[in-house]
Amino acid sequence: MITLLTVREAAARRILFLPHALGQMNAPDRMISIYEVREVIFHGVVIEDYPTDVRGHSCLMLGFGQGKRPIHVVCAPQADYLAIITAYLPGPARWEPDWRTRR
Repeated sequence: MITLLTVREAAARRILFLPHALGQMNAPDRMISIYEVREVIFHGVVIEDYPTDVRGHSCLMLGFGQGKRPIHVVCAPQADYLAIITAYLPGPARWEPDWRTRR
């Protein structure tokens, strides 16, 4: 299982935003800033672990951005960097009010 320490150590080396992540972050209905993603990484929690992800072992993190809005970040710690795979705003149709539990 990926731990917070593993994520934060990789992020301290370098954070790499994959093209998909940047596209999702810049969607007009999201507008998630790099600062907000960093807040999730350094102050959020790991809520799901994806050991068999085709992009490599990754995890889903929950944190809060501007205006305390919930943000989910999928990331994959590597030896030299933390890859940000995607970032999005979780919605109530798919998530319980705690933003940690899938419906």
